[in-house]
Amino acid sequence: MKRIHGRTRWGRLAAIFGAAAVTALQCLTVPAFAGYELPPGERITNLPAIPRNMPQKEAYELYDPVIGRNFDIKNLWMRADLRVRPEMRNNACFGLAQGAGGTCNSFGTRGTAAGGGNKGNDMFVQQWMRLGIGYDLSPDVNFYVEIIDSATWGGNGSATNAGNGGDPLNHNGGAIQGANTNGNGGRLGVRAAYMLIRNLADVQGLSVKIGRQYVVFGNHSLFGHFDWANTGYSHDGVMFAYQTKSWDSYFGWFRNSESDLGQAAAVGSGAPNIAGSGAQDANRDADMFIFYNQIKMVPGMVIEPFYVLYQNRYGSADFAGQGLGTAKHSNQTRHMIGNRIEMRKGGFDFSNEIAYQFGQMGQAGACVGEQKCLHINAWATRNWIGYTFYDTAWKTRIAFNLDYASGDSRNNTCGATAGSCKTANTFENFFPTNHIHMGYMDVQAWKNMLSPSVNLQARPTARDHIELWYTNLNLANSKDCWYRAAQGCYVFSNANNTKTHIGDEIDVSYTRMFADGKVALQTTYGTIFSGGYLTSTLNQTQNQHWAYMSLWMNF
Repeated sequence: MKRIHGRTRWGRLAAIFGAAAVTALQCLTVPAFAGYELPPGERITNLPAIPRNMPQKEAYELYDPVIGRNFDIKNLWMRADLRVRPEMRNNACFGLAQGAGGTCNSFGTRGTAAGGGNKGNDMFVQQWMRLGIGYDLSPDVNFYVEIIDSATWGGNGSATNAGNGGDPLNHNGGAIQGANTNGNGGRLGVRAAYMLIRNLADVQGLSVKIGRQYVVFGNHSLFGHFDWANTGYSHDGVMFAYQTKSWDSYFGWFRNSESDLGQAAAVGSGAPNIAGSGAQDANRDADMFIFYNQIKMVPGMVIEPFYVLYQNRYGSADFAGQGLGTAKHSNQTRHMIGNRIEMRKGGFDFSNEIAYQFGQMGQAGACVGEQKCLHINAWATRNWIGYTFYDTAWKTRIAFNLDYASGDSRNNTCGATAGSCKTANTFENFFPTNHIHMGYMDVQAWKNMLSPSVNLQARPTARDHIELWYTNLNLANSKDCWYRAAQGCYVFSNANNTKTHIGDEIDVSYTRMFADGKVALQTTYGTIFSGGYLTSTLNQTQNQHWAYMSLWMNF
């Protein structure tokens, strides 16, 4: 009897410890727990508080993983693309040596004449692969994730050991190289990861998308996917949409920068996450709110009124290295209201977009402490008018364009002394696809610019497309920066500069489609003929040349 009683006692202890372990590992499931005796049809309801936020879908396995019980292969879908693009650029700084960050000079200087063959000449090959996997949990609930492998041929490893430490041996990203870290020094990333719920709360047409997502509106002037780049834009946040036959409305909140919590941090707040952001401060973040509408009830026309609020709560000196026009300048509250219209009737097409920005901004030196003593007053407009000869064999289209975006004559001098300036007038370009708007050479942002252009396109066959584009490049304000498509200063204007004509750009592009449009081969060549601004600012008259060839496959 003692022996039997002892075994029973140890058996009970083992059962208790075993049940505790199973409970800890499987607290998200609805367990059977053969060792427990519950009333028929009942289940454990007092699970720990934290897991209650997650649906009790599947157990966390002790050892052998299982396929989710809600999975159905018929609801799984994929899409993917691969692009390889060799690119070359000669005389990137028109005969000068290219400086750090791609600039051609610093404020108040004319730069340094090229020596030792350094004329900003370069040739490189970029490649991306994107794989998107989606799953329709129901007709109204979708899960989607898109992985992107963004690579530069030979870009891994260190410059001093390009053989043994470079691409042939390193396939998971290169060593961190100073400022060129690309985050973790690697190449694999997540371009999109979201859940989409349609007909939210049984309201027809109302939906919500939560997670990392593309934000594309209008014709990409302010918000685009920027797929020309080798990474592209995507944003972390939530977007509500209400869509009808007559009009659509979108409202989104996106966190653009988080200062005190590192990427993939497990829990809670930690040390400062952004270099240069000073002491830990939970308020040092950047948020963007978008309210965008599309009215479709006018025949042949869309009308798109919008409002954007951008709040950057970092310190005035954290992100201000290029003056008032620094992209996403710190310590600012920027409001933008605007409207875009596009009309297409017969062969005619016309579009006009206008945006006005106002608010307050701080600037180290110009404002006391972290005050926002500068009043934002900026605006921009984009205009196209074209005609397509649909009744001709080549479907030729000719179009004329005029773009303008305001600048600020005190951009490079504001901050010298307190009270030296009171306004910040350089237009903020936000997150656009500039490549498709102001010349293919990507030397102009929608900031401090005035550019008329003429564009001619034709389709000799259903699979061929040719394009000729002339752009007259000018500054809106002679003393503000010349901003390139990436929105940073390309050339710092001199304090006494009066010249505004940068130069003239001519682009020629040819595209050939294969495999029912699933494969495209494109080649483009462009030249910038130097204008008076380059002579005055850089003391250079050399021209710049650029070309690329791109092979793109998608399915």
